[in-house]
Amino acid sequence: MKCTHPIYRVIDFEIVRPYTLRIRFDDGTEQVIDFYPVLAGALFGPLRDEKLFRQVEIDPEVHTLVWPNGADFDPQTLHDWPKYADEMKRMAERWTADAGQWGGRSRP
Repeated sequence: MKCTHPIYRVIDFEIVRPYTLRIRFDDGTEQVIDFYPVLAGALFGPLRDEKLFRQVEIDPEVHTLVWPNGADFDPQTLHDWPKYADEMKRMAERWTADAGQWGGRSRP
């Protein structure tokens, strides 16, 4: 069975604002993503520490964004962020409600 969905690779990024990255892909496209609304739960919640968030790198093997705490995003999700953003925010809200952490906390 042949894989029919495209495989994207992150080739570059820049931090444009706190928690916001401009991400460039190998197909010449880019996305500007404000990650703050999805930073919740055990894996992504710690990235609300801006010092940790700014330690983002491109993994040389899987060509996606990774952080020192093990957080990462699928490159296709990043590439097609507008398609996934609302669901990612809903998941983050569930993680927040389930954990009781970050609740009611406003953006710095």
